[in-house]
Amino acid sequence: MDWTEMLMPFVISFGLTISIMPVFIGYFKIRQFGQVTREEGPLWHEVKSGTPTMGGVVFVLSATFTLIGSAIWKNVLNTNTFMLLFTLLFFAVIGFLDDFLKIFKKQNEGLTSKQKFLAQLFGSTVFVLLYYFSGSIPMISVPFIGPVSSWILFAIFTIVWITGFSNAVNLTDGLDGLVAGTAFFAYAAYAYIAYTQQQVEVLLFCLVIIGGLLGFFFFNKKPAKIFMGDVGSLSLGAGLAVVSLALHQEWSLLIIGFIFVIETASVILQVGSFKLRGKRIFKMSPIHHHFEMSGWSEWRVVLTFWLIGLLAAILGLLLVV
Repeated sequence: MDWTEMLMPFVISFGLTISIMPVFIGYFKIRQFGQVTREEGPLWHEVKSGTPTMGGVVFVLSATFTLIGSAIWKNVLNTNTFMLLFTLLFFAVIGFLDDFLKIFKKQNEGLTSKQKFLAQLFGSTVFVLLYYFSGSIPMISVPFIGPVSSWILFAIFTIVWITGFSNAVNLTDGLDGLVAGTAFFAYAAYAYIAYTQQQVEVLLFCLVIIGGLLGFFFFNKKPAKIFMGDVGSLSLGAGLAVVSLALHQEWSLLIIGFIFVIETASVILQVGSFKLRGKRIFKMSPIHHHFEMSGWSEWRVVLTFWLIGLLAAILGLLLVV
C-alpha cells in the first residue's frame, strides 16, 4: 500500500467519528447519561460527574465499518481481519455492558470484577480457538530460547496477554485525553511495523483505529465533553494485544505500551504493599493519580505521559524494525 491508499481508511474513520460524536454527546446529555466518578478518587474530579460517557461506541463502530469497507476494497476481508474485528468488538461489548450498568444504576460500578474478568477470559479463549481453526502457526518467542511452536504455550500466553492489556488500558483511562493520546502512539507504531511486514489486514486495522482515536480526541481533550468509557478502553487494549501477536512482535508491547504497563504495575504494587505491609507506596493508584495528588495539574500529567508514550513507541520501533 502506498501513502495515499493508507490515508483513505484513516481519513474515513476520522471523518465518521468527528461527524457522529456531536450527535452522540447531545443524545447522552438529553437523556442525562453521564459518568459517575469514583468516591475514592481526587476530589477535584467530582466536577467531571455527569459528563457523557461511552464515547468509545462511536470510534469503535466507525473503525469497524471503515475496516470492513477497506478490507473489501483491498481484497483482504479474510480470517485474519475477522479475528481482529472479533477481538475489538467482543471486548467493546464487555465494556458496553459495564458502562451501561453504571449509567443505569447511577454508580461507578457496573459488572463485578469477577464477571468482567470471566468475560475477558472467554473472549480471549474464543480468539485462540479462531486462531486454531484458521490454520495459523501458534508461534511464541520465548526469551533466551527463541520461537516456540506450541498450542498449549500459545493458548496460555494469548489469554493472559489479551486479558492483561485490555485491563491495562482500562486502568490508564482516568484523565482527559490520556488514553486517546497514548493509544494513538502505540497503534501508530504498530501500523508502521505492519507496513514494513506488508501485513495489510493489520495495517488497515491500526489505521482505522488511529483515525477514530484522533476524531475522538477533539471531544475528549481537557475539559472533556465525553469519556470513552470501558467500551473504548477495553477494546483498545485487547486490540493492541492481538496486533502484537499478529505481527509476531508480542514482547514489543511491553515497550510500545510502556505507559499501560507502568499504570498496571502501580496498581499491583499498591495493592500488594497495602495487603502485606499495611502501607501504600503511592498517594493513589493508578500512578497518574499519584502525580495529581502530588500537585501536578491534569494537563501536566497527560502531556508527560504522552511524551513518555511517544518515546516508548519510537524506542520500540528502533528495536523491532
